[in-house]
Amino acid sequence: MEQILTILIGSIFVNNFAMSRFLGICPFLGVSKKLDSAFGMGMAVTFVMAMASLVAYMVNAYLLVPFGLEYLQTIAFILVIAVLVQIVEMVLKKVMPSLYQALGVYLPLITTNCAVLGVTQLNVTEGYNLLLSVVNGTASALGFTLAICLFAGIRERLAIGNMPKWMDGFVGALITAGLMAVAFNGFSGLI
Repeated sequence: MEQILTILIGSIFVNNFAMSRFLGICPFLGVSKKLDSAFGMGMAVTFVMAMASLVAYMVNAYLLVPFGLEYLQTIAFILVIAVLVQIVEMVLKKVMPSLYQALGVYLPLITTNCAVLGVTQLNVTEGYNLLLSVVNGTASALGFTLAICLFAGIRERLAIGNMPKWMDGFVGALITAGLMAVAFNGFSGLI
């Protein structure tokens, strides 16, 4: 139980993929203008990362390792992620078309989101079992969701605020992301 708690806190705050590892920055910057689309992206990434951790563990443990095909991990994991993203895309298109439209091109880009591939590789590198792999994948995704939602909330406030002209748009977003990364770095002594 202690190891699960350590992974949860570490993945959400200390080793946050967007703020500490700087993975998944494309959707982080691209979908964070509005809080609702940022939350939708966070939930889509959460589903894909959790399921990718589960399926990638099984593919690795029951297919690649027994047959000595560990060198195919990256390709196999990308295939797993691509299938999961297609499922999410089809479901969102049918169930929540407004969110599907808001996410736009960033939804299929989850396939190439290096945070998703990074968590599957990290699970193998750390030698996590099935439970710990899923916990790490889910916690990492929740950390990404926390970061993107906080960032979107700040960007919404900056958009309605009286900011200097040079802080408008992408420049202000990058400065905000940098300050958030510094704040998340403050958690580094937790674990």
